[in-house]
Amino acid sequence: MTKKKDIEFLRVTHLRGPNIWTYRPVIEAWLDIGELENFPSDKIPGLYERLTAILPHLIEHRCGVGERGGFNERLREGTYAGHILEHVVLELQNLAGMRTGFGKTRQTSDHGVTYKMAFRTRQEQVGRAALAAGRELLMAAIEDRPYDLAPVVANLTDMVESLCLGPSTANIVDAATDRKIPSIRLTDGNLVQLGHGARQRRIWTAETDATSAIAEGIASDKDLTKSLLASAGVPVPEGELVRSADEAWEAAEDIGVPVVVKPYDGNHGRGVTLNLVTEADVKAAYELAVVRGGSKNVIVERYVAGNEHRLLIVGKRLIAAAMGESLWVTGDGKHDIRQLCDLQINTDPRRGTTEDKPLGLVEPDKSGEIILELVRQNMTHETVPQAGQQVLIQPNGNVAVDVTDLVHPDVAEMAALAARVVGLDIAGIDLVARDISRPLEEQGGAVIEVNASPGLLAHLKPGAGGQPRAVGAAIIDQLFAHDDTGRIPVVGVAGQRHSALIANLVAWMLQVSGKSVGLSCEEGIYLNGRKVPRGPLSAWDSGQRLLLNRNVEAAVFHNGSRMILGEGLAYDKCLVGIVTDVGGHGELKEFYIDDEDDMYGVLRTQVDVVLPEGAAVLNASVPLVVEMAGLSDGDVIFYGLDETLPAIVEHLQDGERAVFMRANDGFVLAAGINEVAILPLTCVPAGQKGNEEAVLAAIGAGWALGLEPGLIAAALRTFKAN
Repeated sequence: MTKKKDIEFLRVTHLRGPNIWTYRPVIEAWLDIGELENFPSDKIPGLYERLTAILPHLIEHRCGVGERGGFNERLREGTYAGHILEHVVLELQNLAGMRTGFGKTRQTSDHGVTYKMAFRTRQEQVGRAALAAGRELLMAAIEDRPYDLAPVVANLTDMVESLCLGPSTANIVDAATDRKIPSIRLTDGNLVQLGHGARQRRIWTAETDATSAIAEGIASDKDLTKSLLASAGVPVPEGELVRSADEAWEAAEDIGVPVVVKPYDGNHGRGVTLNLVTEADVKAAYELAVVRGGSKNVIVERYVAGNEHRLLIVGKRLIAAAMGESLWVTGDGKHDIRQLCDLQINTDPRRGTTEDKPLGLVEPDKSGEIILELVRQNMTHETVPQAGQQVLIQPNGNVAVDVTDLVHPDVAEMAALAARVVGLDIAGIDLVARDISRPLEEQGGAVIEVNASPGLLAHLKPGAGGQPRAVGAAIIDQLFAHDDTGRIPVVGVAGQRHSALIANLVAWMLQVSGKSVGLSCEEGIYLNGRKVPRGPLSAWDSGQRLLLNRNVEAAVFHNGSRMILGEGLAYDKCLVGIVTDVGGHGELKEFYIDDEDDMYGVLRTQVDVVLPEGAAVLNASVPLVVEMAGLSDGDVIFYGLDETLPAIVEHLQDGERAVFMRANDGFVLAAGINEVAILPLTCVPAGQKGNEEAVLAAIGAGWALGLEPGLIAAALRTFKAN
């Protein structure tokens, strides 16, 4: 069969955990590039020019050269279609707003046919769509066909916005990552687990598992909130609860105009109308508040002169503050107000309808608040103002100017008090003040609302000035102490030799130490030795179950090579990583794993993810396993039946730790020249005679976990295989 100049996908796999490529999720694609194997990029006339014209930002890709323009240099000099596709897919994801940079392409042993290509993606569906689009783009460039990039990027951007974490949640997760705290997305939305097992916390954008439902209920009840704040000495505007437009005007007359009208159960400023003076305006604002709030219950309160501010309180601290600004358009005698908003306001790149835009679009024909404001000026959205005439579109709100550094300490303290009175751990405090750098009492300022689940974007991307604030880091600091990573002890075991037994021995040791232990292995999931039905779940999914379980205080994973190749590890990092050998390649031919050197590349994954405070426990009798010692970010503990093994001798000479068996003594735990403990040979569990190497590996893991030698010995003696 004649091969074509084409790229065919033979297999596409989402590796959801650490894998042979990297410690982060990737999509791995197996490619048959057909006749293109004989046509590197420098042999296809015009390819360089066409591809760089379609994707000019490829100039930023460093590739193996290590500097800007590195990939373009490779493209000009000659590289193969699989490698080019890798960079095209990465660039498409970047253009869609999902920044990624990691990619690798390798030829398999099936020379001239198959390549393995992997690229980082933050969302599987987006990654797969980018892969398919990348192939079409590259083939168009190869075949000198036109390619319309804009709709492709628009589609990918829509997918990113609908499928990826929102910008506020992503900022919190990124802050957790900076603190080495693991995260697991629990839904397609913004519910995220931070940490593992019994030490986990959960967030839902600006809500946490410590956010009180009672406090949220209080915050949504504006009248009750004002009452509680007033009782605590927080300045609030006088107001009344009304149930009709007539009652609203009566209340306005009692309070004294100007007044503010807003929904009783509202949030985020929806349905709020300010500075009302006339009966018609008050009644119209009442109807708007009913529509926006979904209830006839509406609040009329004294209008407080000044600028609206949003103060973000996390715990007991002010983290960020933003000030609202008025919006105006200037007439030109030609365009109506709706058109002027599009020309003068909505052209701001910070405005839009998506979550990553800090400011919303201004739509005077749809916004009830703007419609009322225009009516007060005897206008509608179709009015054409005279040239030079200024029209007020929005008197306040539009919180966009960062003023965090200007907030007076008394104002910050008052806002924090308001959050505590309501009971919220994270709160958005809306207040009105002429000058945020002065105490509220001096200027007649007041707190007008306390909001649960406050928006964070205005503080992350101040729309009209000021610096972004580290909101995500503040929320993480509230959830986790400065030295807390939310991690439980995780042990991973990889290899063929006694690996299942080792995993069971380590799990039992941890259980004897008093922890609630989860074990994931080929047979299923076990919680403190009790098997839990796994159903149709894959090995990766079942492993994740342990990390989601709030009862699990330590977890042990028996990782098969097939799982590493097909799914990746179920955890991001481990405290202890054990590798027993590099056998088993004969069972993995379908993955192009042909020899022990290839197995080294698979099993090193277990060592690559060892935490700096952890340890790799390695079999000193297998040279390729010994080579993995240099990959560990943590300590290395070698184990072996013979204390004269070169790896053990050299390791001890360097003052490091090793575990070995001495025929007449027992199992020796040695650190440099010191023998820390000797466990008698009677520690070998019943029925495990001949499996002393597995016992040594388990002892090494126990030592790495900080277990006392006496406890390790007791656990070994009481272990019963089942």
